[in-house]
Amino acid sequence: MTSARSVTRSAPSSVQATTVTSSLLTVQTPGRGFTDLTSEATKFIAEAQARDGALTLFIRHTSASLTIQENADPSVLVDLGTALSQLAPENAGWTHDTEGPDDMPAHVKTMLTGASLQVPVLNGRLALGTWQAIYLIEHRSRPHRREIVLQFIGSIQ
Repeated sequence: MTSARSVTRSAPSSVQATTVTSSLLTVQTPGRGFTDLTSEATKFIAEAQARDGALTLFIRHTSASLTIQENADPSVLVDLGTALSQLAPENAGWTHDTEGPDDMPAHVKTMLTGASLQVPVLNGRLALGTWQAIYLIEHRSRPHRREIVLQFIGSIQ
């Protein structure tokens, strides 16, 4: 059990959601790996003149995914890629292999990591932590064109 002294919470604040702004982000991936989308999400929030609300990111694919992860030490992304490859290896005897040996493992990795994210927007800024970034994870070995829907819901400036 946590002691009352170790937990603090700010007073609740509320805004009336008056706006829904959407955009389609297209990313050409180089193949398997992580692509940082944080700057594109930040630009979208600025262009939307967002003040307070939520940014939703949704990837329109089943063999690539989205995650929020550390942005300081690149070895974290290397180790995450290794972990995903161990969890869904290409040589596991998958039944679905018509698009190649990396396709079914890509679907499993997407199921494990997710197709959407939601990030709070406070005072016109993404409420990410100091070491957090938004990444597209390409699970296929060859390059792909990926589409991510960006949608802000909330109040504007």
